Amino acid sequence: MEASSSGITNGKTKVFHPEGGVDLQGYQLDMQILPDGPKSDVDFSEILNAIQEMAKDVNILFDELEAVSSPCKDDDSLLHPGNLTSTSDDASRLEAGGETVPERNKSNGLYFRDGKCRIDYILVYRKSNPQTEKREVFERNIRAEGLQMEKESSLINSDIIFVKLHAPWEVLGRYAEQMNVRMPFRRKIYYLPRRYKFMSRIDKQISRFRRWLPKKPMRLDKETLPDLEENDCYTAPFSQQRIHHFIIHNKETFFNNATRSRIVHHILQRIKYEEGKNKIGLNRLLTNGSYEAAFPLHEGSYRSKNSIRTHGAENHRHLLYECWASWGVWYKYQPLDLVRRYFGEKIGLYFAWLGWYTGMLFPAAFIGLFVFLYGVTTLDHSQVSKEVCQATDIIMCPVCDKYCPFMRLSDSCVYAKVTHLFDNGATVFFAVFMAVWATVFLEFWKRRRAVIAYDWDLIDWEEEEEEIRPQFEAKYSKKERMDPISGKPEPYQAFTDKCSRLIVSASGIFFMICVVIAAVFGIVIYRVVTVSTFAAFKWALIRNNSQVATTGTAVCINFCIIMLLNVLYEKVALLLTNLEQPRTESEWENSFTLKMFLFQFVNLNSSTFYIAFFLGRFTGHPGAYLRLINRWRLEECHPSGCLIDLCMQMGIIMVLKQTWNNFMELGYPLIQNWWTRRKVRQEHGPERKISFPQWEKDYNLQPMNAYGLFDEYLEMILQFGFTTIFVAAFPLAPLLALLNNIIEIRLDAYKFVTQWRRPLASRAKDIGIWYGILEGIGILSVITNAFVIAITSDFIPRLVYAYKYGPCAGQGEAGQKCMVGYVNASLSVFRISDFENRSEPESDGSEFSGTPLKYCRYRDYRDPPHSLVPYGYTLQFWHVLAARLAFIIVFEHLVFCIKHLISYLIPDLPKDLRDRMRREKYLIQEMMYEAELERLQKERKERKKNGKAHHNEWP
Repeated sequence: MEASSSGITNGKTKVFHPEGGVDLQGYQLDMQILPDGPKSDVDFSEILNAIQEMAKDVNILFDELEAVSSPCKDDDSLLHPGNLTSTSDDASRLEAGGETVPERNKSNGLYFRDGKCRIDYILVYRKSNPQTEKREVFERNIRAEGLQMEKESSLINSDIIFVKLHAPWEVLGRYAEQMNVRMPFRRKIYYLPRRYKFMSRIDKQISRFRRWLPKKPMRLDKETLPDLEENDCYTAPFSQQRIHHFIIHNKETFFNNATRSRIVHHILQRIKYEEGKNKIGLNRLLTNGSYEAAFPLHEGSYRSKNSIRTHGAENHRHLLYECWASWGVWYKYQPLDLVRRYFGEKIGLYFAWLGWYTGMLFPAAFIGLFVFLYGVTTLDHSQVSKEVCQATDIIMCPVCDKYCPFMRLSDSCVYAKVTHLFDNGATVFFAVFMAVWATVFLEFWKRRRAVIAYDWDLIDWEEEEEEIRPQFEAKYSKKERMDPISGKPEPYQAFTDKCSRLIVSASGIFFMICVVIAAVFGIVIYRVVTVSTFAAFKWALIRNNSQVATTGTAVCINFCIIMLLNVLYEKVALLLTNLEQPRTESEWENSFTLKMFLFQFVNLNSSTFYIAFFLGRFTGHPGAYLRLINRWRLEECHPSGCLIDLCMQMGIIMVLKQTWNNFMELGYPLIQNWWTRRKVRQEHGPERKISFPQWEKDYNLQPMNAYGLFDEYLEMILQFGFTTIFVAAFPLAPLLALLNNIIEIRLDAYKFVTQWRRPLASRAKDIGIWYGILEGIGILSVITNAFVIAITSDFIPRLVYAYKYGPCAGQGEAGQKCMVGYVNASLSVFRISDFENRSEPESDGSEFSGTPLKYCRYRDYRDPPHSLVPYGYTLQFWHVLAARLAFIIVFEHLVFCIKHLISYLIPDLPKDLRDRMRREKYLIQEMMYEAELERLQKERKERKKNGKAHHNEWP
């Protein structure tokens, strides 16, 4: 039955229609609301008009009773064709004045045609769809559950039908009690611990000093935006028997829109559409195409002609746009309570985690920038860079066969300086700091999540028992067993069947990882072949920088391969996950998440691992190069080291991937929505501005991703990996991540508020499986950074030279003066006549000294050609190797000990929060007892007044 809550207002006299229903005794005049004063001031003609209106409503109720009792058909009994109106018509109608609340509600597209019943959910189907019988049964059962329904045809396409659903108060209360929805029942009373007089005086002095300081610019102004204020109340599971305990100012607004749509969705998921044990739920109807879409409505437009500061927010969506999704508030904190109230706890937790991650990036970005600037300031004092730039008499061997010429070491001066910017004395400190930072970030996120869970009433919330996936039921419906919990028969998957499917799935994962390795192998071959091509290039710029050109083009090609393979991996992961036949949706989601993360992580970082740990490590030496398929000579590092290649790889991949992701996240929905609006203008003509109802506006928006927040989390987790795993080679990675995330938060907010349909508000206690993945990345980052410092960078060789072979050997010093002669000591001598025929360069090097060269230098620790064992490893090589292995072991154990110590010292639950939770539990018990006692005392007094008191009135 449609509930009437409207009133008639004239001056100071008000006559209200209480909530309607089948009970006609509900129609009575509330004489208590008549104004105080003489009875002659009351205009009784208004009361008579109200009585006449009530009579009309009674007739309407009887008509609707007949409609409900009639059999439900999927016909035009509830279908009303949409009225095409223009904005000018709406404006003239509003200017006419005298518009009542129901009339205004009719125009905003958020209510039924009567303007009284708010639309809680929208179903969309096509009349041409053949699944008519299932829809009829489903909609008949919807009415049987007490939900009210209306239908509207689309203004654009008459084949599209919108089904509007409204849940009356009785239905909301009944299912809110079943779902244990927590609702407010008392204002919170905060317990302030006793403070000493000395501390109180200090607080007063600090508060006086703060008055002279400017207000916090990052906080939202709640005085200007009062809608940001949340009801700070104690909550308890809703109960109809104790309804008098809850704070109910207005039954229409007691359950907010997100809660109403969640309750309606809960009902729809348990309604049958066909006779049979498993023929139940809206999800199955969406899967088989009976309904095309299902979504809750946005709360109106996100734009307004009036300023929010002078006229207030039009609705919560408008408020979210102004104080969250607008670019003008990029530096302010997110209104997480408002996000949670509009989108639900699951999406609110994602933005809370993203905001926390972005905030924690500030110290990491600052330290990384400090390491980079330290390299800039110490560049002129670096002995190694000076020696490289002044080594005009040192001739390096060619880096490829035939076409690569001899080159002076001083030609690598620029690359040596750039390498020093990232590989300097502060790099080891930064690697240790980032390993500790990752642990601190995760530990403090646990505390932050606990505070959010307390504020959002998620502490005691437990997920409902999940339904079995329809695909699992269809596959294993013939074999059943008793559920040990519910005692009901359920489909059963045999252990052997499950194991065989997991083995096939694991084989598929292994095969796809082999595909990634094959792609990396192709990139390696490209680098080997291209470096010779660029060395023989006509342009001198490319010819003289053949290695840099090879690295840059290889990274760009690698990025294109990464993006193409990502599309393939998504389909393969979907196929393998469906092949496993997970039992529930959460199991399916976790399995799919793990596969996609593994695929994309390997795909994104495989080339980076190759450059960091394999490039230039297994090339052999001049005269005895190792070759691929006995043909291509493996690529060597630049004379200034391999770290410059790793920096280029990380910088280019990180910038390109983040730019591409941001474009796809916002650009694709914008283009799709623009194309939809363009088609509408072409059909109805550009000269007339069409005013669509809210359900049609939302239908034309893009639906949320089929995998929910998966893409958003995956993007940030992969970025977290880039920020931590190879951060020793690229200290600017946290800074780039910080700048991206500042943009990412507003991009995601803009997308959720303006470009996507409103997602269903769902609850969650944490970020799920992603937390375990973050912990795994944190452990991996310690290992990789230890290897990067020990193997990829020259930190260990420089340290060994300073303490063992340099001018300060045995003195315990390691300053710049101790590095004199390091470059010469790190280079070995090769006799040019020992070149292989296929490796012998075309040039003889006479352009350097006027005569053919006899010797050239290369990076390695080997004996000269005239020694007893030509080109054998020197003692310094073994010292460096031992120091590298020792550093890896010491670094890993030290950092892991620090990580575990921090994890132990930081409790998961803040002490003040633990005290608040204990006190709140105590106060709630006291309040419930006092409220019940007050109710019993009132009943006792009423019975005494009525003369019905008896001796057994107290339990």
